Amino acid sequence: MNARRFCRAVLLTLTLNVVGLLVLSAAQEAHPPHWAYEGKEGPKEWGNLDSSYAVCSVGKTQSPIDIKGAKKTDLPALNFSYHTIPLDIIDNGHTIQVNYAPGSMLTVGGKLYTLQQFHFHNPSEEHVNGKDFPLVAHLVHADAEGHLAVIAVLFELGNANPLIDTLWKNIPAVKEKPHDIPSISIQAQDLLPNERSYFTYAGSLTTPPCSEGVSWYVLSSHSTISPQQLAAFAKIYPMNARPIQPTNGREILLSKRGFDIPAKASRQ
Repeated sequence: MNARRFCRAVLLTLTLNVVGLLVLSAAQEAHPPHWAYEGKEGPKEWGNLDSSYAVCSVGKTQSPIDIKGAKKTDLPALNFSYHTIPLDIIDNGHTIQVNYAPGSMLTVGGKLYTLQQFHFHNPSEEHVNGKDFPLVAHLVHADAEGHLAVIAVLFELGNANPLIDTLWKNIPAVKEKPHDIPSISIQAQDLLPNERSYFTYAGSLTTPPCSEGVSWYVLSSHSTISPQQLAAFAKIYPMNARPIQPTNGREILLSKRGFDIPAKASRQ
Protein backbone atom coordinates (compact mmCIF):
# COMPACT_ATOMS: atom_id res chain seq x y z
CA MET A 1 0.00 0.00 0.00
CA ASN A 2 1.47 3.32 -1.03
CA ALA A 3 1.40 6.40 1.18
CA ARG A 4 -1.59 7.95 -0.60
CA ARG A 5 -3.73 4.83 -0.21
CA PHE A 6 -2.64 4.51 3.41
CA CYS A 7 -3.69 8.09 4.16
CA ARG A 8 -7.04 7.51 2.47
CA ALA A 9 -7.61 4.37 4.54
CA VAL A 10 -6.75 6.17 7.77
CA LEU A 11 -9.01 9.08 6.82
CA LEU A 12 -11.88 6.73 6.00
CA THR A 13 -11.44 4.89 9.31
CA LEU A 14 -11.43 8.15 11.26
CA THR A 15 -14.50 9.37 9.38
CA LEU A 16 -16.40 6.16 10.12
CA ASN A 17 -15.42 6.36 13.80
CA VAL A 18 -16.63 9.96 14.04
CA VAL A 19 -19.90 9.07 12.30
CA GLY A 20 -20.32 6.11 14.64
CA LEU A 21 -19.78 8.31 17.68
CA LEU A 22 -22.29 10.86 16.38
CA VAL A 23 -24.87 8.14 15.78
CA LEU A 24 -24.24 6.69 19.24
CA SER A 25 -24.52 10.15 20.81
CA ALA A 26 -27.78 10.82 18.97
CA ALA A 27 -29.14 7.44 20.07
CA GLN A 28 -28.22 8.17 23.68
CA GLU A 29 -29.92 11.54 23.50
CA ALA A 30 -33.02 9.94 21.99
CA HIS A 31 -32.98 7.19 24.63
CA PRO A 32 -31.79 8.54 28.00
CA PRO A 33 -30.12 6.08 30.38
CA HIS A 34 -32.53 3.61 31.91
CA TRP A 35 -33.52 4.11 35.53
CA ALA A 36 -35.67 2.17 37.97
CA TYR A 37 -37.21 2.30 41.44
CA GLU A 38 -34.99 -0.39 42.92
CA GLY A 39 -31.66 -2.14 42.51
CA LYS A 40 -28.57 -0.80 40.74
CA GLU A 41 -30.63 1.72 38.79
CA GLY A 42 -32.75 2.74 41.79
CA PRO A 43 -33.19 6.20 43.36
CA LYS A 44 -29.93 6.11 45.34
CA GLU A 45 -28.03 5.65 42.08
CA TRP A 46 -29.95 8.00 39.77
CA GLY A 47 -27.36 10.76 40.07
CA ASN A 48 -24.60 8.38 38.97
CA LEU A 49 -26.35 6.91 35.93
CA ASP A 50 -25.66 9.91 33.68
CA SER A 51 -24.27 13.41 34.01
CA SER A 52 -27.68 14.81 33.04
CA TYR A 53 -29.11 13.13 36.16
CA ALA A 54 -26.54 14.61 38.56
CA VAL A 55 -29.00 16.97 40.24
CA CYS A 56 -30.88 13.89 41.52
CA SER A 57 -27.96 13.52 43.98
CA VAL A 58 -26.72 17.07 44.50
CA GLY A 59 -29.90 19.15 44.23
CA LYS A 60 -31.07 21.05 47.30
CA THR A 61 -34.77 21.43 46.43
CA GLN A 62 -35.67 17.90 45.47
CA SER A 63 -39.11 16.28 45.54
CA PRO A 64 -41.01 14.57 47.03
CA ILE A 65 -40.96 15.80 50.63
CA ASP A 66 -42.77 15.09 53.88
CA ILE A 67 -45.06 18.11 54.25
CA LYS A 68 -44.73 19.28 57.85
CA GLY A 69 -44.99 22.62 59.65
CA ALA A 70 -46.77 24.38 56.80
CA LYS A 71 -47.42 28.08 57.36
CA LYS A 72 -51.01 29.19 56.75
CA THR A 73 -50.97 32.03 54.24
CA ASP A 74 -53.47 33.98 52.17
CA LEU A 75 -52.78 32.28 48.85
CA PRO A 76 -54.60 32.64 45.51
CA ALA A 77 -57.11 30.02 44.42
CA LEU A 78 -56.19 27.32 41.93
CA ASN A 79 -58.40 28.00 38.92
CA PHE A 80 -58.87 25.01 36.63
CA SER A 81 -60.18 25.29 33.10
CA TYR A 82 -59.78 21.79 31.74
CA HIS A 83 -61.37 20.57 28.52
CA THR A 84 -62.83 17.15 27.83
CA ILE A 85 -60.51 15.39 25.36
CA PRO A 86 -60.16 12.05 23.54
CA LEU A 87 -58.15 9.55 25.56
CA ASP A 88 -54.41 9.34 24.77
CA ILE A 89 -52.85 6.87 27.22
CA ILE A 90 -49.46 5.15 27.52
CA ASP A 91 -47.72 2.72 29.85
CA ASN A 92 -44.28 4.35 29.63
CA GLY A 93 -42.45 1.69 31.62
CA HIS A 94 -42.50 3.71 34.84
CA THR A 95 -46.18 4.62 35.25
CA ILE A 96 -49.53 4.93 33.49
CA GLN A 97 -49.65 8.36 31.82
CA VAL A 98 -52.39 10.28 30.02
CA ASN A 99 -51.21 12.91 27.54
CA TYR A 100 -53.45 15.95 27.37
CA ALA A 101 -54.28 17.89 24.21
CA PRO A 102 -53.40 21.63 24.29
CA GLY A 103 -55.90 24.14 25.61
CA SER A 104 -56.60 23.06 29.21
CA MET A 105 -55.37 25.65 31.67
CA LEU A 106 -54.43 26.18 35.32
CA THR A 107 -54.27 29.74 36.63
CA VAL A 108 -52.56 30.57 39.92
CA GLY A 109 -52.35 34.21 40.98
CA GLY A 110 -52.17 35.50 37.43
CA LYS A 111 -49.75 32.80 36.22
CA LEU A 112 -51.10 30.69 33.38
CA TYR A 113 -50.08 27.07 32.85
CA THR A 114 -51.15 24.49 30.25
CA LEU A 115 -51.90 20.91 31.30
CA GLN A 116 -49.42 18.59 29.55
CA GLN A 117 -50.09 15.18 31.08
CA PHE A 118 -50.99 13.35 34.26
CA HIS A 119 -49.70 10.10 35.73
CA PHE A 120 -49.78 8.03 38.92
CA HIS A 121 -47.50 6.77 41.71
CA ASN A 122 -48.08 3.88 44.12
CA PRO A 123 -47.84 4.64 46.99
CA SER A 124 -48.01 8.43 47.08
CA GLU A 125 -44.62 10.07 46.79
CA GLU A 126 -45.65 12.99 49.00
CA HIS A 127 -46.19 12.45 52.73
CA VAL A 128 -48.25 14.76 54.93
CA ASN A 129 -47.12 14.86 58.55
CA GLY A 130 -45.36 11.54 58.10
CA LYS A 131 -48.29 9.79 56.42
CA ASP A 132 -48.30 8.43 52.90
CA PHE A 133 -51.36 7.55 50.81
CA PRO A 134 -52.23 4.58 48.59
CA LEU A 135 -51.95 6.53 45.33
CA VAL A 136 -51.19 10.00 44.00
CA ALA A 137 -51.92 11.61 40.65
CA HIS A 138 -49.49 14.24 39.36
CA LEU A 139 -50.97 16.70 36.87
CA VAL A 140 -48.04 18.33 35.07
CA HIS A 141 -48.41 21.85 33.63
CA ALA A 142 -46.05 24.23 31.85
CA ASP A 143 -46.17 27.98 31.21
CA ALA A 144 -45.12 29.72 27.99
CA GLU A 145 -41.47 29.84 29.18
CA GLY A 146 -41.39 26.15 30.12
CA HIS A 147 -41.67 26.60 33.90
CA LEU A 148 -43.45 23.62 35.44
CA ALA A 149 -46.29 23.50 37.95
CA VAL A 150 -47.52 20.16 39.30
CA ILE A 151 -50.84 19.52 41.04
CA ALA A 152 -50.67 16.49 43.35
CA VAL A 153 -53.96 14.73 44.15
CA LEU A 154 -53.71 12.27 47.04
CA PHE A 155 -56.09 9.30 47.07
CA GLU A 156 -57.56 7.45 50.02
CA LEU A 157 -59.32 4.09 49.84
CA GLY A 158 -63.07 4.45 49.48
CA ASN A 159 -65.45 4.78 46.57
CA ALA A 160 -64.24 3.96 43.09
CA ASN A 161 -63.23 6.84 40.83
CA PRO A 162 -65.10 6.60 37.48
CA LEU A 163 -62.30 8.23 35.48
CA ILE A 164 -59.72 5.82 36.88
CA ASP A 165 -62.06 2.96 35.95
CA THR A 166 -62.00 4.20 32.36
CA LEU A 167 -58.22 4.59 32.35
CA TRP A 168 -57.46 1.19 33.83
CA LYS A 169 -59.75 -0.53 31.30
CA ASN A 170 -57.76 1.03 28.47
CA ILE A 171 -54.14 0.56 29.57
CA PRO A 172 -52.16 -0.49 26.48
CA ALA A 173 -50.97 -4.07 26.39
CA VAL A 174 -47.58 -2.96 25.01
CA LYS A 175 -45.32 -0.67 27.05
CA GLU A 176 -44.02 2.60 25.58
CA LYS A 177 -46.63 2.57 22.82
CA PRO A 178 -49.22 5.40 23.01
CA HIS A 179 -52.84 4.38 22.58
CA ASP A 180 -55.16 7.01 21.09
CA ILE A 181 -58.85 6.22 21.55
CA PRO A 182 -61.00 8.92 19.89
CA SER A 183 -64.20 7.15 20.92
CA ILE A 184 -63.48 7.67 24.64
CA SER A 185 -63.57 11.16 26.16
CA ILE A 186 -62.07 12.04 29.52
CA GLN A 187 -62.05 15.07 31.82
CA ALA A 188 -59.03 15.52 34.12
CA GLN A 189 -61.07 17.42 36.69
CA ASP A 190 -62.73 14.12 37.55
CA LEU A 191 -59.55 13.30 39.50
CA LEU A 192 -59.85 16.36 41.76
CA PRO A 193 -61.68 16.71 45.09
CA ASN A 194 -64.27 19.49 45.27
CA GLU A 195 -62.34 21.31 48.02
CA ARG A 196 -59.20 22.85 46.53
CA SER A 197 -57.11 24.22 49.42
CA TYR A 198 -53.46 23.29 49.03
CA PHE A 199 -49.89 23.11 50.25
CA THR A 200 -47.24 24.69 48.06
CA TYR A 201 -43.45 24.58 47.95
CA ALA A 202 -40.54 24.82 45.52
CA GLY A 203 -39.33 21.42 44.34
CA SER A 204 -38.25 19.25 41.43
CA LEU A 205 -39.33 16.50 39.13
CA THR A 206 -39.54 13.24 41.08
CA THR A 207 -37.95 11.22 38.28
CA PRO A 208 -34.68 11.68 36.36
CA PRO A 209 -33.39 14.19 35.42
CA CYS A 210 -34.89 15.54 38.71
CA SER A 211 -34.90 19.11 37.33
CA GLU A 212 -35.50 21.77 39.97
CA GLY A 213 -37.53 24.96 39.73
CA VAL A 214 -40.88 23.13 39.80
CA SER A 215 -43.81 24.75 41.63
CA TRP A 216 -45.70 22.13 43.62
CA TYR A 217 -49.34 22.38 44.66
CA VAL A 218 -50.44 19.45 46.83
CA LEU A 219 -54.18 19.45 47.46
CA SER A 220 -54.92 19.14 51.18
CA SER A 221 -58.25 17.39 50.55
CA HIS A 222 -58.26 13.95 49.02
CA SER A 223 -60.01 11.95 46.33
CA THR A 224 -60.87 8.25 46.65
CA ILE A 225 -60.18 5.03 44.81
CA SER A 226 -61.49 1.56 45.53
CA PRO A 227 -59.28 -1.27 46.79
CA GLN A 228 -59.90 -3.00 43.46
CA GLN A 229 -58.64 0.01 41.51
CA LEU A 230 -55.51 0.23 43.64
CA ALA A 231 -54.88 -3.51 43.23
CA ALA A 232 -55.20 -3.23 39.45
CA PHE A 233 -52.52 -0.51 39.32
CA ALA A 234 -50.30 -2.33 41.83
CA LYS A 235 -50.40 -5.44 39.64
CA ILE A 236 -48.55 -3.42 36.98
CA TYR A 237 -46.52 -1.14 39.29
CA PRO A 238 -46.22 -2.60 42.81
CA MET A 239 -44.03 0.40 43.82
CA ASN A 240 -43.13 3.40 41.69
CA ALA A 241 -42.47 6.14 44.23
CA ARG A 242 -39.25 8.02 44.89
CA PRO A 243 -38.25 8.14 48.58
CA ILE A 244 -38.78 11.31 50.61
CA GLN A 245 -36.08 13.95 50.04
CA PRO A 246 -34.61 16.43 52.58
CA THR A 247 -36.56 19.64 52.97
CA ASN A 248 -33.37 21.66 53.53
CA GLY A 249 -35.20 24.50 55.24
CA ARG A 250 -37.66 25.12 52.41
CA GLU A 251 -40.74 27.15 53.20
CA ILE A 252 -43.99 25.18 52.94
CA LEU A 253 -47.20 27.20 52.73
CA LEU A 254 -50.84 26.19 53.26
CA SER A 255 -53.70 28.22 51.83
CA LYS A 256 -55.72 29.85 54.63
CA ARG A 257 -58.99 29.68 52.80
CA GLY A 258 -60.76 26.62 51.48
CA PHE A 259 -61.77 26.81 47.84
CA ASP A 260 -64.95 24.79 47.47
CA ILE A 261 -65.79 24.07 43.85
CA PRO A 262 -69.15 22.62 42.78
CA ALA A 263 -68.67 19.20 41.24
CA LYS A 264 -69.56 20.32 37.72
CA ALA A 265 -67.98 23.78 37.72
CA SER A 266 -65.60 24.90 34.95
CA ARG A 267 -65.97 21.66 32.97
CA GLN A 268 -66.14 21.71 29.21
